[in-house]
Amino acid sequence: MSERTYRRPRAFSPLREHLRDTFWFAPALGLVCVFVLWVAADSVDTLIVTSLQDEQLYDELGQLIALTQDAEVIVTTVSAAMMTFIGVVFSISLVAVQMASGQLTPRVVRIFVRSRISKATLAVFLATFLFSLLVLASYESEDDPRLASSVPFVQSLLTMCLVCLSLVLFIAYVSATLRLMQVGPVVDRITRESFGVLAQLPAGPPDRQPLAEETRRIAYQGRAGVLRDVNIARLMRTARRQGVVLRLIPRIGDFVAPGTPMLAVHGPVRGELSRRALRSSVSVGVERTFHQDVGLGLRQLSDIALRALSTSVNDPTTAVQCLDRMVQILGALAARPLGAVHHRDGDDVVRLVQTAPEWTDLVDLALAEVRMISAGVPQVTRRLLAGIDDLLLLAPAERREPLIRHRTLMVQAVERTVPLAADRAFELEPDRQGIG
Repeated sequence: MSERTYRRPRAFSPLREHLRDTFWFAPALGLVCVFVLWVAADSVDTLIVTSLQDEQLYDELGQLIALTQDAEVIVTTVSAAMMTFIGVVFSISLVAVQMASGQLTPRVVRIFVRSRISKATLAVFLATFLFSLLVLASYESEDDPRLASSVPFVQSLLTMCLVCLSLVLFIAYVSATLRLMQVGPVVDRITRESFGVLAQLPAGPPDRQPLAEETRRIAYQGRAGVLRDVNIARLMRTARRQGVVLRLIPRIGDFVAPGTPMLAVHGPVRGELSRRALRSSVSVGVERTFHQDVGLGLRQLSDIALRALSTSVNDPTTAVQCLDRMVQILGALAARPLGAVHHRDGDDVVRLVQTAPEWTDLVDLALAEVRMISAGVPQVTRRLLAGIDDLLLLAPAERREPLIRHRTLMVQAVERTVPLAADRAFELEPDRQGIG
């Protein structure tokens, strides 16, 4: 437990996060499942056709048998066209994602890769192709329509169902891909993921009690990368067994290399700390994730706004949309406890201290870079000033200093950049829509 009341974090699983960041697992699992489905359907077809050895029953179901045999044409067409269809659809989609990443930020590709509808669509498309091939093998294995292998009733029905499911998912996939190319849905997705992280934040006051003297530091040993996740429960168990307090030195999202100090030990150690257990308690990857990273959403929104304000793009409206969401996130954080989190065990003893961003860090992350390049762009400066004014109303008195500092610097930058007094007055007028 922690000295702050917060929602129980999701289970630590580097494997789960790795699989969510890959595009092969869902299609591969779909192919395995569809093969199992075909084996079961083939067994059912065998039982059905075995019962058709009765001449009278065969004559009564002759129309159904003829319909099944006519479906062979459809199955043949599906198997021949499905791979071409898959190639064309996903080639166009990759071009669309490339355009979106160039217009917004390369981090947008992560949304596409982790999209459930994208993975489900590819899995169903490939599954339909494989299943149609297997059904064709059943059709073509015998010439006698009375034999089980030549009248795949259930297999033909399942093929039609998979084709219908593929069409439905295709419509949903195209809709999702088109939304990915629009600024509004992208920044909304980033904001929703950010609020998912905020839901895990502590909700009580921080513990300001000093820690015991630092006795040693443990260096990170492993591949270089970004600190993505921490197994809080495992680190607390290790600290409790040794009777010490562990302090995580880097923050979530920091880049760590082999030899980088990872953990500080406070207090005398009773025994030998297991470096293997400590190493398996942290997850390091290539890119940051939203699992425990409070600042990632602000970082992505700031990147999109900066690209929109570059001379090559010159799209201040996109920057205003990003500012809307950054103000929303900062407004939700204004009254929340931030900074280091002291996690306590069942005996109410602090066992783990986890470093986290302070309020000033998050305000600088959201506003500093956009403010530095927005002077002379009235749509952005007016929205930025209006957002700061709104945050000044929401933030407690002790948290207003960084907001006032950014507002003052924004005013000074406009006064230096804009020569005409009338233009300066217009640009420094707060407006939640920028210029409507």
